[in-house]
Amino acid sequence: MKQEGAAEAPFLATPLQYLKGVGPRRAADFERAGLKTVEDLLYRFPIRYEDRSRLQTIASLKPGQPASISGRILACGLRSTRRPGFKIFEASIDDGSRSIRAVWLNQPFLRDILARGQHLVLYGAVELYGGGGLQLLNPQYEILDDEDAETIHTGRIVPVYEKTGAVTPKMQRRLVFDALQRLPPDLAEQLPEDLRLRLRLPTRVAALHAMHFPPADARLDALNRFATPAQQRLIFEEAFLFQMGLLARRRSAAAERKPIDIRVDDRVRESARRVLPFKLTNGQKQALKEIVDDMRSPHPMNRLLQGDVGAGKTIVALLAALVAMENGLQVAFMAPTEILAEQHFLNISRLLQASHFRVALLTGSTAASARRQQLAEIEAGTIDLVVGTHALVQGDVRFKQLGLAVIDEQHRFGVLQRATLRTKALHPDVLVMTATPIPRTLALTVYGDLDVSMIRELPAGRVPIRTVAKPESRRDEIHEFVRGQLDGGRQVYVVYPLVEESAKVDVKAATEMADTLGSDVFPQYRVGLLHGRMKADGRDRVMKAFAAGDVDILVSTTVVEVGIDVQNASVMLVEHAERFGLSQLHQLRGRVGRDRHQSYCFLVYQSPLSDEARERLKAMTETTDGFEIAERDLTLRGPGDFFGTRQAGLPTFRLVDLVRDRELLATAHREAEQWIAKSTPSGPALEKLLTSWEERFKLIQVG
Repeated sequence: MKQEGAAEAPFLATPLQYLKGVGPRRAADFERAGLKTVEDLLYRFPIRYEDRSRLQTIASLKPGQPASISGRILACGLRSTRRPGFKIFEASIDDGSRSIRAVWLNQPFLRDILARGQHLVLYGAVELYGGGGLQLLNPQYEILDDEDAETIHTGRIVPVYEKTGAVTPKMQRRLVFDALQRLPPDLAEQLPEDLRLRLRLPTRVAALHAMHFPPADARLDALNRFATPAQQRLIFEEAFLFQMGLLARRRSAAAERKPIDIRVDDRVRESARRVLPFKLTNGQKQALKEIVDDMRSPHPMNRLLQGDVGAGKTIVALLAALVAMENGLQVAFMAPTEILAEQHFLNISRLLQASHFRVALLTGSTAASARRQQLAEIEAGTIDLVVGTHALVQGDVRFKQLGLAVIDEQHRFGVLQRATLRTKALHPDVLVMTATPIPRTLALTVYGDLDVSMIRELPAGRVPIRTVAKPESRRDEIHEFVRGQLDGGRQVYVVYPLVEESAKVDVKAATEMADTLGSDVFPQYRVGLLHGRMKADGRDRVMKAFAAGDVDILVSTTVVEVGIDVQNASVMLVEHAERFGLSQLHQLRGRVGRDRHQSYCFLVYQSPLSDEARERLKAMTETTDGFEIAERDLTLRGPGDFFGTRQAGLPTFRLVDLVRDRELLATAHREAEQWIAKSTPSGPALEKLLTSWEERFKLIQVG
């Protein structure tokens, strides 16, 4: 993609330590911020821009406003204060209209830099001081040795960088300016030239200059929205390169061949019919067809199955597993937590009870002797389906013929983890599932290496859940309604954010409130308690009792979010709803509404609400569509927190913001698809692209 004759610019690869003014200590500060080379430094956006271009006369200055001035030093000096060791450097600046005092606190080194008669440009806050006059406090300054010299820190639109250890924004500005002066004018392009010209994007070198030191006519509001042509070009470049890497990986994966052909005949169909507990929806049928078609192809499947809470993804995955097992292959069914793995194991074991297939559960809680036995049987191929956490495809677990890996709640799996999975055993088919619908922006990045199937409809007869947000002061009213549901034979979830009382946050503990509900509020009903600190067998007993109707009210922490499917439960009561994320609230709501009777979700909150909490509760009461919920959640929280984890398998972008730059990402995806479709696959070139891509975007494995 580089232009012929363009400079390779080894300067960009120069370690920052060797830039003038950096050295080992500052280089270490930069490295902690992820900046190692000149390229890293130049591809780091300023956090904002300030307009210091309009020079004002000193006579026109008013207190309370920042200002840029130009003048000469009439007098300057260092004076001591009553505080031991604390000194003030003062200078009197005159521009012909008037003079003003400039004050720098505890910067005694300035006496070796500033001197009488020097011409300065200064920028800083104008304020009143004791004598009633005006002063500039700790202003940025530049000495104009040459009257026509270009200023860096003042007298222009100035980039402001995030402080990095001991490296101040001013130091970074100087380093960036000096680095830009050393950039070759024919710097190698990273975009195809025909694409750059068609989209009317500036050259790479011009964009880097204008991003850091914008031209005088640049609009400040556009700069701070990262919407100037230079900024947009560099954002697009990063998005395009990322998409090219994803698509190249897909092309590379598609070139792999599975050693076993998957057949679907009458015997396989009859096996599926025996397992199927209900009629599939049209959405489930379509998703299953897409999955099985992939499995029957000669190349490994790499597919994402999206569906809202209760859409029936697990039964589709199990039917796909049956197809693999009927063809003599093993299946790994992975969940992000042990409690969810246990639930999948119970449900799958029940559905496969009449079949000849053996199902095993392998988690960190599996006893050592049982684990050794299971590992031997998995390696021998006598266990057909193994349910567990993602550790199933790591370490000492060896399959005889792993044909399908199903990953539930995908966001604990990064792009590279899915790639390592393809190298395990037989290049297995990979089916990734999520009950957290993914906004298109994230799907294009985190799941750009996957084909996508969607189940948008819910099973027939489902009645939309009614959701109401109520302040804590109306708890009695809510309890009265809950009592009516219990009297009618329904069951109820009550969810709390913590397991036991915390001194730091004012929340009611689930353990304490289970006692209160059982003894004081609903004494005639049976109350069960479920939380993540209980032992597995204790959790199982409570879950089974609730599912069997032997418990009327299940008080739980959020472990129930991915827990039981109890059709008789009609109320989800979430305490301290303001403390939960939007997707988490939607997941909790999905525990009810699983039968034909009307279900309810009560979100009980404590005032005062933050603006974000208010928006979350508003979204919950306005829609039950998980795809819309996901879009709102992304906008509210940003991509890093979207999955409740800072890593979340997300790529590390320098410039792209997954919310702000949605349209550019979509354009980059479309352009990359067109470009790679017409390019010739090349083994070494493709390998080089993928290696640099993984390193560039820091697609680390997420555990």
